[in-house]
Amino acid sequence: MKDYHLTILSPDGEVFNDKVIALSLRGAEGDLAVFGGHVPFITTVKPGKLKVTLTNEEELEGYIETGILNVGNEDVNLLVGDKDIFKKDE
Repeated sequence: MKDYHLTILSPDGEVFNDKVIALSLRGAEGDLAVFGGHVPFITTVKPGKLKVTLTNEEELEGYIETGILNVGNEDVNLLVGDKDIFKKDE
């Protein structure tokens, strides 16, 4: 699969910054997945699960309350409200 650069930012700082092969989350129109070569678009993000698939196929899972997703030609940027989206329950 084609990879792309994903940056996740919160008001408190950078949450994630690396190459990935997939991102899935809940957008304004429902669940969506972004793969390399996806058509550019912008959407708001609704509360729900977030999954990032790294280039080694390892998956990071988290939860986001709100955000804005900007899918560009080369880069994908996700702005979120909380820095601890990948925080594990203890």
